[in-house]
Amino acid sequence: MSISIILLILLALTFDFLNGFHDSANSIATVVSTRVLSPRLAVIWAAFFNFIAFLFFGLHVANTIGKGIIDIAIIDNGIIFGTLVGACGWNIITWYFGLPTSSSHALIGGMIGSALVKAGSGALVWKGIIKTVAFIFISPAAGLILGLILGISVYWIFRRSVPLKVDHIFRKGQLLSAALYSMGHGGNDAQKTMGIIASLLFSAGLLGQKFYIPFWIVISCHTAIALGTMFGGWRIVKTMGQKVAKLKPIDGFCAESGAAIMLFVSSALGVPVSTTHTITGSIMGVGSIKRLSAVKWGLAGRIIWAWVLTIPCSAIISALAYIIIRRT
Repeated sequence: MSISIILLILLALTFDFLNGFHDSANSIATVVSTRVLSPRLAVIWAAFFNFIAFLFFGLHVANTIGKGIIDIAIIDNGIIFGTLVGACGWNIITWYFGLPTSSSHALIGGMIGSALVKAGSGALVWKGIIKTVAFIFISPAAGLILGLILGISVYWIFRRSVPLKVDHIFRKGQLLSAALYSMGHGGNDAQKTMGIIASLLFSAGLLGQKFYIPFWIVISCHTAIALGTMFGGWRIVKTMGQKVAKLKPIDGFCAESGAAIMLFVSSALGVPVSTTHTITGSIMGVGSIKRLSAVKWGLAGRIIWAWVLTIPCSAIISALAYIIIRRT
């Protein structure tokens, strides 16, 4: 294994760390904002379930990323470098502005940008790209609907209960829902970096004739994303936990549970969805139960614009990085 490949693997794991760092807010925002756990305990809780997710999920998403976005035959060190610089760059920009955008779509945008520069549109696997782009809209909508349905159902079931008792029950329930969401987050997001590393090794002839994901890659990626979650993205916690909608423990439970269901289903189907989009939609769904004005739709609109821009912006950064690395 050459030095350049080792460095690219380290860069990929850095992206995975940033993914956990950037998306940690998604895993812990509701449980922190409802004061069920302190920020320190919340990140430990989320990181643990990020890490053990590999015990419960297959590798369908990793295979989609590895060979379902761009033609694996054109992948080389330059493509991987451009992809990771594009994804990391966009993650850092949106973290700085406190916007909960998708690390997953930044990675996919990065792949598209480098591939277009090297081989043109013929290198793109449109089936995988269209499915991924469709879920930019499907995942937050599904999260919103699931959060709304769960919220209405739970509020109806406990409509005659004393508020203090309900709060006590769902403070414990949020520990479960946060764990499930963090597991779904690790199960979907860590696999995207697995796919990148495996495609790099396959293109270098280090995996033989058949594309697969070695176990050491699985462990490395789950470790990196868990460590990123441990350090946390506190700018985004504030946006997710309080600025989109004010939450109580019962609301946090419904939002996290709705998002977890969506992530479990998408991971089983091999769709690389955005965990950020999913939990944001779910929070909006739960927040709108009491009244539509409970959700700050102006901020929601700003977040949606960041979602729309993620793939093209990360593609541009990636394309520039690919051009620079090829000329050096």
